[in-house]
Amino acid sequence: MNTSLDNLTHKMQRAALGKIVDVALSRAEQDREKTMNQLVDAAKQFYGSGFSDETYENAKKVLTDPDSKWTKLINCVLDQTDPHVARTTALNLGYEAFFRGTKMIRENRVKYQCNIPWLILFDPTSACNMHCVGCWAGEYGHKNNLSFEDMDKIVTQGKELGVYLYMLTGGEPLVRKMDVLKLAEKHNDVQFAIYTNSTLIDEPFCEEVQRLGNIAFMLSIEGTPETNDARRGEGHYAAVMHAMDLLKKYGIIFGTSICYTRQNIEAVTNDAFMRLLCEKGAHFGFYFHYMPVGNEAAPELMPTPEQRKYMIDRIRYLRSSACDIPFYPMDFQNDGEFVGGCIAGGRNYFHINSAGDAEPCVFIHYSNANIHDQSILEILHSPLFRAYHNGQPFNKNHLRPCPMLENPELLEKMVHETGAHNTDLQSPESVEHLCEKCKSYAANWQPTADEVWSHHKVRESRYENYKDWKPSHPLD
Repeated sequence: MNTSLDNLTHKMQRAALGKIVDVALSRAEQDREKTMNQLVDAAKQFYGSGFSDETYENAKKVLTDPDSKWTKLINCVLDQTDPHVARTTALNLGYEAFFRGTKMIRENRVKYQCNIPWLILFDPTSACNMHCVGCWAGEYGHKNNLSFEDMDKIVTQGKELGVYLYMLTGGEPLVRKMDVLKLAEKHNDVQFAIYTNSTLIDEPFCEEVQRLGNIAFMLSIEGTPETNDARRGEGHYAAVMHAMDLLKKYGIIFGTSICYTRQNIEAVTNDAFMRLLCEKGAHFGFYFHYMPVGNEAAPELMPTPEQRKYMIDRIRYLRSSACDIPFYPMDFQNDGEFVGGCIAGGRNYFHINSAGDAEPCVFIHYSNANIHDQSILEILHSPLFRAYHNGQPFNKNHLRPCPMLENPELLEKMVHETGAHNTDLQSPESVEHLCEKCKSYAANWQPTADEVWSHHKVRESRYENYKDWKPSHPLD
């Protein structure tokens, strides 16, 4: 009875929010200020006391100021997004993931006394049509694929726990584009985001994505044609530009995925590059620190301490009102202070590779659980995931959050104590070999990180974990 009532309430809430979004979008062209007020009111209606009245009022003030950076950014996105795509994203990402999903996740963290993620990242395939310098994926070949049934299982079980955001990577996920479209159609209440090298995005595919409305993209690009193609291969930069033009034409939401290295860091953050992204239609993006993962990795690409400090300052400037570029960058490695350090191990996300191995992080290729013979909940209770749960945050300085890159002794200890095996599909790498590559980097970064952290407002209250569990659950 309770389940039936919950399902009915869910449908009614989604339908009600859908009507609000429809009205807001229909008036967006005539009165943006009124549209923003309506959307904030809708958020307050569904989120309620999750935020203070002051927060809602401040949001209205910022979003209705025509000169604010956020108004300009939102206007850019609204102007170029297909109405159906905008509506579906608002419902799936806004209502299902942020509102309803977050509530379910928090309840299930207490119920199951383990990490429950907000998103799940998985690889439909190990296959990739490129061989970027320093990337493990291009070395794997066409060895492994998650079946459609595997991917359907991940999403179905994830939704039962409150997970309504799924990111796809690889390999190149669009090698499996037909199954990806089929998955998005079956789970039309879920938001999908695909990390792609862009080369397989074409017009017929964009037509299907526009029809479905629940797929966004993060396109890999690294600065100028020279800096990009030096690592990703000749012609890749042109392919990304073409993909951006197609996605913008069809009103599909997309951003960027940028790996910053010692060689390209200025090229991927300067004003000219950021303005180019905005002109092409990308208004958000993820930055990822180069990680020396795999036996064939290139540790010499890891940024210097000075470069990483520059990255911290630069990203914060680009997000500030002092910068007029309508682009919102997020830094996976350097934004730890806003999310309480490491988010892996299911705390906010985890990764399933194309062989089905559940890894705590896309960069941590160790596991003792597999989706083929375990459920999502069993994976979250597996030894390595438990070790992450019990060890987080791995460092009080959230500019040193990673148990591999900045605290390699911790990853080595967890792998040995849990008996986790290496999941590299081409050339298994020992944890000693991996961590040895990080030790000098960690030692060199620590003084700079500690100095920078000492001037930042410490946000320890942002960190939440559910450590008061006792081994009484059947899975323990």
